[in-house]
Amino acid sequence: MINGKTLIDLGYKPSKWFNSIISYANENNLNTEQLHNHISSIIPKVVEPLSSPIGFHQNILAENEGDAKNIDSVISAMNEILTTPTVIDAAIMPDACPTGKGEIPVGGIVATKNAIHPSMHSADICCSVMATDLGYADPKRVLDAAFETTHFGIGGRDRDNQLVRLPSDLKEKIMSNYYLNSNKSLNYAHTHLGTQGDGNHFLFVGKSKSNGHTYLVTHHGSRGFGANLYNEGMYKAQMFRQEIAPSVNPKNAWIPYNTKEGNDYWEALQIVREWTKLNHESLHDAIKVKVSRFLYSDRFWNEHNFVFKKDDIFYHAKGATPMTNDFVPDSTNGLRLVPLNMSEPILVMKESTNNTSLGFAPHGAGREYSRTEHCRIKLQNKNGYELFEEETQGLDVRFFSGKIDISELPSAYKNAEKIKKQITHFNLGIVVDEIEPYGCIMSGHVDKPWKKKK
Repeated sequence: MINGKTLIDLGYKPSKWFNSIISYANENNLNTEQLHNHISSIIPKVVEPLSSPIGFHQNILAENEGDAKNIDSVISAMNEILTTPTVIDAAIMPDACPTGKGEIPVGGIVATKNAIHPSMHSADICCSVMATDLGYADPKRVLDAAFETTHFGIGGRDRDNQLVRLPSDLKEKIMSNYYLNSNKSLNYAHTHLGTQGDGNHFLFVGKSKSNGHTYLVTHHGSRGFGANLYNEGMYKAQMFRQEIAPSVNPKNAWIPYNTKEGNDYWEALQIVREWTKLNHESLHDAIKVKVSRFLYSDRFWNEHNFVFKKDDIFYHAKGATPMTNDFVPDSTNGLRLVPLNMSEPILVMKESTNNTSLGFAPHGAGREYSRTEHCRIKLQNKNGYELFEEETQGLDVRFFSGKIDISELPSAYKNAEKIKKQITHFNLGIVVDEIEPYGCIMSGHVDKPWKKKK
């Protein structure tokens, strides 16, 4: 009779596959040799990190010493990631900037085979932008209506203050998915609907350079709903890593797609994408009602923080805009949105032929310095209000919290003209229009409760 002790005595570590192996071995009266052969055909093969990183496409130029230092950090971060045994290709965009050690940089794309890496899409799953054409609506009226409607900051809306109810069919999808089926997840799906979070998320109002129409643009991700999926995904990825790739950096753990867990995670990502699109639409529709005589003639959106699939290859974009329609299945006009900063136009782009971008473009301007470092530098000689007045002159910029967030002013980002020139230089996309800024709403500075506690 074969049992767990038998397998341990043969040199195998206790694993989740023990029960199925034991049942099969006893049902088929396997001898020791047959048992070894069966186990070899069933258990996951342990894989090691690559001895050296694979090469990757660098769609970025250093135009000064600061750029060079920033790019060196990005390249170093990418090289660390690109020893992960699942990777087959990668690229960086002109807006690339490093995040934490061992993490994919913002503006990075990593393609992997049969593997979804939760850390490579980050907790802000499906961070995205949506634009609605409001015709010749008065931009001030639109921004006023938006300020009355949107919701920034920590937490969500109570049930009596919902812009839209969670549709029953979407709720059913959530409850039928292994990763999303929890009271915590469902609560986020309800209460965070119609909200925009904090940080660099925004609501922007501007006019099209080509036809003078007023556009409403929102930027946010899946809020707590997506962050909860990220946590669940990372937990599952770590379980697989311990089993099949214990020497790989824990931050780069993955869920094999050719498993039930992998298929369920991919499906969960699509549900979160559907929820996020509804989140944008609920805000746009509610604001449109308040300026209802101005009918919109177009609406489009795109993610820039997501995982995109082509056959068994997964493209992890951490702050990179998918340009090919293969990656944006609900695209009707092929248009993409690339915001730069609150004082610059939002670029409206279409795909161009490029062999070094993996089908992506920048998602914005990127940062030269961290938020903390930027504030330290800028506040040496001026206070926050002086900086705000200087950098937003002529614009209607509002902070939902009532407190200025210095780390989101235009100077916190790379030079927009340089980004536009590099888009052209590397043929990353074709700019077909620009939405020139009237004003925007951002969360503004918010004291984090967890920091206060510390």
